[in-house]
Amino acid sequence: MSGVFPLLLLTGRPASGKSEILEYLRRAPAAERRRRFHVGELAVLDDFPMLWAWFEEDRLLAGMGRERLHTTPDGYFLGPHLWDLLVRRLCLDYDKLLRADPGLHDRTTVLLEFSRGREHGGYTRALAHLSEAVLERLAVVYVRVSFQESLRKNRRRFNPEKAHSILEHGLPDEKLERLYREDDWDQLAAGPRFLESGGRRVPYAVFENEDDLTTPGGEALGRRLEQVLGELWTLAGGGRPSVS
Repeated sequence: MSGVFPLLLLTGRPASGKSEILEYLRRAPAAERRRRFHVGELAVLDDFPMLWAWFEEDRLLAGMGRERLHTTPDGYFLGPHLWDLLVRRLCLDYDKLLRADPGLHDRTTVLLEFSRGREHGGYTRALAHLSEAVLERLAVVYVRVSFQESLRKNRRRFNPEKAHSILEHGLPDEKLERLYREDDWDQLAAGPRFLESGGRRVPYAVFENEDDLTTPGGEALGRRLEQVLGELWTLAGGGRPSVS
């Protein structure tokens, strides 16, 4: 390991600020990103593009008079197993990165991003579907906002002309309420700064964002992010050795 996290999971409610944190890291100069945040070159694996593609495919299939594969006409998954499949697809994509480049983590931080609410199993269920290769390298950042703040920002960011966009997609209020009003983070993270999953202790840190530092961005965001990732770096033992 060369002073960077090998694998970070960035999670939290929709519109909590995850994508803005990612954009901030992407825009940071490489040397500063490594020094202040212990983040190397970024490879991002986000389940939203996969999810969105399923909705698009099902609309096309319905227009062809064919059976929908993933979603109902009113925009929900046909079963909770599909949330699990998204996590396993992220792990598969990570495995592909490692196979293509066994020295990946000499310079690269892989960042996973997704949200999970209690209605579809929460973070407990999602983490149970992470592969061993992911769990042995993983550290987690949870971006904490209330449901009310998630709802406010979800409404504000939604651009119907760019519903497919990472930064401008959104959910109808009723769907956000059903899927994400409740999550199980506080129950999962009841232990002292480590999550238990797959027989492993995974370090985590919380980025408090009820005051919404992520929308304006700038150095205030950078300072909080530096503090949170610095704490996480220490918990992770200065970065765990890369396993090839």
